[in-house]
This record gives sequence, structure tokens and C-alpha cells, in this order.
Amino acid sequence: MNKTVVIVGMGEMAGVFARGFLKAGYSVHPVTRNDDIHLIAHSIQQPALILVAVAEKDLPATLETFPETWKSQLVLLQNELLPNDWLTKGLNEPTIISVWFEKKPGQDYKVLVPSPVFGPNSALITEALTTLNIPTYQVSDDVELLFELVRKNMYILVTNICGLETGGTVGQLIDHHSDLMQKIFDEILLIQQHLTAAQFDANSLMESILVAFKGDLDHQCMGRSATQRLQRALTIAHNAKIQVVELERINQLIKK
Repeated sequence: MNKTVVIVGMGEMAGVFARGFLKAGYSVHPVTRNDDIHLIAHSIQQPALILVAVAEKDLPATLETFPETWKSQLVLLQNELLPNDWLTKGLNEPTIISVWFEKKPGQDYKVLVPSPVFGPNSALITEALTTLNIPTYQVSDDVELLFELVRKNMYILVTNICGLETGGTVGQLIDHHSDLMQKIFDEILLIQQHLTAAQFDANSLMESILVAFKGDLDHQCMGRSATQRLQRALTIAHNAKIQVVELERINQLIKK
């Protein structure tokens, strides 16, 4: 078996995975934005896996010109990831991990809850993260994977968008702004159901999100990309003619 792992994009999250692969006995070959990815793919034709660790905004362009010889070994980890993101690029069976640990500059990684993994390279991802004591679990099928992706999207979008108004932590969001959280949750769920052409049990989703909240009650609601996430959600809602009164209100609030 080839013991080489390729990582495309070398940000904070990629660094965590690289440590895990190295500790598990794999060599790691980085690909940065300045590298010729096709030249590297020609020299490393059958790596154990290729982890695409670019930011979510860069994922479509990255997959658009991805080397054909690497497509069967792909692993994706981006936030706001949904099946159409890979199916529209001709990728049928990538390995997916919904990452529930964070890594900020100058700090070590912090686990909120175990990260679900699905796909042909799940075992290798689990092996690498286990060396760092980062818990994972195997997802059983496409239906469970979709739920887990929507769960993560709901967590990120609800906390980020609420945070544009409230600031503070997820613990404070639960304790002091539960009405706002529920309203934003309901509107984001409509958007996620539109994007996936699927229906989700709202109670189950909310319960799963609250479990993640309790994994780190001091987690800040508003990330660096909160405003961009709100704008993307509004664009999708407008195009789909979904009423999002609270999202619109918060958008007007932050413009003042």
C-alpha cells in the first residue's frame, strides 16, 4: 500500500490532519496554491488518499480542475458542504468528514464532539485522528451522512447569524436568546431542505445541535465569515422565494 498522503491546501485544519497522518506512519505531500497540481499528480499517481483542505469558498474552483487520476481517493472536510458540491463535479464516492474540532492560529485543536466520517477512506482518516486523540465515528449510509452535514451547517449558520446580533458565546445564546435562536433555526432549516431536496425532523436536529453546544459552551457565536454566511443564506432564500424575515432583519441591523 502506498503510504503517501497528499494534502491540498495547508491552512490550520490541514496542519492537524498532517500531524495525524505523520504519527500514523504516512508521508505527507503538501499542495499549495502556487504548485502545479497536475504535475504533482503525475509524479504521485496512487497516493493513499488526497485530503482537500481548502476553504469552502475555494472548493468549487479546486474541484473544477482536479486531476482525474486522484478523484477516486478524495477526502472533503469543508464547512457548509452538501452532496451537490461534489456530485455536480462528477465525484460519486468521496470520503467525507464533518469536522467537529476547531483549530485557531497559535492554539492547539479543540474537540467539541466526535466527528462523523463516511466513505472509502474512512478507516485511514480515523486512524490518523486517533493518534491525536480526536474522536470519530463511522456513518452507516448516505441518509445518515446527509443528516450529519445538515447538522453541522445548522450549527454554524445559526450561531454565526445569531452572533451578528447578540455576540457572545453559544452558552449565552441558549440561556438568553433562545427565541432568536429558534427563529433563525427555523429559517435556516427551510434553506437546507431546499438545497438538499430532503425533509429533516426539526426536533432531532435541534437536539443534535444542543449536544454540540454543550461540547463547548464558551464557543464564540460569531466567526470571521458570519457576514458572508448570512449573505449566502439570503441569496439562496431569495432565489428560492423562501421567506426569511429574521435573516432580513439581522441584515438590516448590521447595515446600520
